[in-house]
Amino acid sequence: MDEKAKAKGERGAMPSDVSGKLSVFDKFATAASNVASRAGFFMFCVLLVVLWAPTFLVLPSIDTWQLVINTATTIITFLMVALLQNTESRSGEALQQKLNAIADAMADLMDELSADHPELRRHRAELADAVGLENREST
Repeated sequence: MDEKAKAKGERGAMPSDVSGKLSVFDKFATAASNVASRAGFFMFCVLLVVLWAPTFLVLPSIDTWQLVINTATTIITFLMVALLQNTESRSGEALQQKLNAIADAMADLMDELSADHPELRRHRAELADAVGLENREST
């Protein structure tokens, strides 16, 4: 972290800053993501299609037959996109926080070693520019 930010007491969002508490929706989204990523869920979907296919013999028209599967898949897809996006967003934020911590640690180490290795000042400045250590408000 740069000296100005240290003096002001500013920090980017770091892994240690995260409370680890998930909302009910976050827990549900994580559970849904875990279920949807399993082979069993895929087999369940295949089974639904296999069970649906012969219903064209029972349903009164071809339009009704197609409407049943189209409606079901559209609803499931719509809900799964929302749940999976929540999980992906939280994963991306966690990854960014870890990268911020690594960049901060590298910058601090470069500061400490720059007395013996002056070329590290330039590399530290390049690192700071690349990841925005000086200007970072939060992730």
